[in-house]
Amino acid sequence: MSFQEALKRIDAVHAEDPEQEGSRPKELVYAERMSAWLLKLAPQSSDALKLAVRCQHLKRWAIPRASFPEGKVGYLSWRKQESLAHAALAGDILEKAGYDAEDVKRVQSLVKKERIKHDLEAQVLEDVTCLVFLEFEFAAFAPKHDEAKLIDILKKTWPKMSAQGQQAALALKLPTPLRVLVEKALA
Repeated sequence: MSFQEALKRIDAVHAEDPEQEGSRPKELVYAERMSAWLLKLAPQSSDALKLAVRCQHLKRWAIPRASFPEGKVGYLSWRKQESLAHAALAGDILEKAGYDAEDVKRVQSLVKKERIKHDLEAQVLEDVTCLVFLEFEFAAFAPKHDEAKLIDILKKTWPKMSAQGQQAALALKLPTPLRVLVEKALA
């Protein structure tokens, strides 16, 4: 099967998201934003990276954050379980779309963001994830947390990005209060 067929299958799963953004499934909107940022950041990306970017958050609603304890340990446990579930589902979809075991394994490795800082494609995926958060999710996330926590999150996010990702983040047209938070985090 083709790359396009794999994307259709991936997006069909995203379309099942019960949560809406506007009038569309939230995770489908997220997947499209991820792909759009990848196109801006690395237009010559491999099919494996394009698929991995699109497979972020596959059926994310199936493992609610609330099913894990509050705090850092609970959050990290939830993220790990999410990552493994997304990679497993991506593998199933790609196998059914006719991808061989080597291609499936590569996409799964990228979905799990293995070897960030040592694997250029995993780093690009991390950059894309951070940029989508900053551009589309940060404004809704910020009011739920105090300034100190937001600055701490930004301080931890910044070194996860490559220099290219950081430059793209600085070029975002964030609302003034969010830009001030970024500036405080980088000071």
